[in-house]
Amino acid sequence: MNKKILGGAIAGGVAAVIIAMALLWIVPQSQPPPPPLQNQTIVSHNIKLGLVIMPPTQTPTLAEIKSAYQEAASTGIGRSNVYLNWPNIEPQEGQYNWKTSDILMGLNREQNLNVTLYFSVINDRVLGPFPNWMGNPQFDQKLQNQTVQTLDAVISRYYIVDHVIIGGDVDGYFRDHPNDIPNYVNFFDGVYSKLKTKHPDVKFGNWFSLNSILNQYQTDLVGKLDQGDFVAYSYYPIDSTGYEPQSPEEEGKNLQKMIDLAGGKKIALVEVGWSTAKSINGTKDDQVKFMKTVFDFYRKNNSQFEFLTWYRQYDRPVETCYNSLNTSPVGFGNDAVLKNTAALLCNMGLFDIDKNPKPAWNELKNQIQLSPNS
Repeated sequence: MNKKILGGAIAGGVAAVIIAMALLWIVPQSQPPPPPLQNQTIVSHNIKLGLVIMPPTQTPTLAEIKSAYQEAASTGIGRSNVYLNWPNIEPQEGQYNWKTSDILMGLNREQNLNVTLYFSVINDRVLGPFPNWMGNPQFDQKLQNQTVQTLDAVISRYYIVDHVIIGGDVDGYFRDHPNDIPNYVNFFDGVYSKLKTKHPDVKFGNWFSLNSILNQYQTDLVGKLDQGDFVAYSYYPIDSTGYEPQSPEEEGKNLQKMIDLAGGKKIALVEVGWSTAKSINGTKDDQVKFMKTVFDFYRKNNSQFEFLTWYRQYDRPVETCYNSLNTSPVGFGNDAVLKNTAALLCNMGLFDIDKNPKPAWNELKNQIQLSPNS
């Protein structure tokens, strides 16, 4: 699946999320958090647990986005994902457009959430996307310098960013371009060493699709690209046709493979979830069961985790995912798989399209309360 870009934005697979806002007001990043209002409940936030925060409408207002963040933060999560698109953040070399990212980062800051930043150097089977001024970059010194400069600008501006994904679903790209692996290793190591020197408290890593590397017998790739501070995974348990064929408990057995493949490094679940789409064999009960399975695994292996972020807050009408996938540069070549993938992505929320909570919404709050806050 293609990846997620928010800011001009894709989140969760290739489901496009366009954020259109007329009213732009963000608390300056340098100011301390505002004091809690009188009689306001103070929520304890678990910095290792997160949720992909996504308003219920495809073109939300600022008020809807703020409401979604407040609702998500009330669960006790301590982080969210922000997906940055390089062409939007730096449309001209050295000239940054902070308009959308200031809004998203400001909302995270207001809710006392840390941020896992996804940056689009690799986007599943696509290299980039990159701004037009960059031409056709390769994994060389020039791209390394440009990546360092831009990521340094982003991290320096937003102190709440503590984890950065440089390559997302890298297994998809290197399945098609295995000869590029040595060049990418050198590229990543160069970017890592320079950014780590300036930002020692920020952690960097690559992201693999656990489901994809298992389905494609590609597990050896993790050992070749387990660079940086941690190894990140996404996990939506489906077969190669887009169905959820096995029980949540059975699919949960694959979670141990994340640790086994990481070579001693800490792991992260940057996106994990279960679709309730009936057309692919999904149910609300199984979503709850899978959530319990994932969090049980997390608690048993807490010391091995950097973080765990659940995917996602709200469902979307399935046609929005279908249209986004159908125009993706990745392409599917099979309409049945395309329809199944659209159903998967648009029905992974903890609220349905009518904004009614699914049972897993309350279960998420319960699991966060049961989990160690450290």
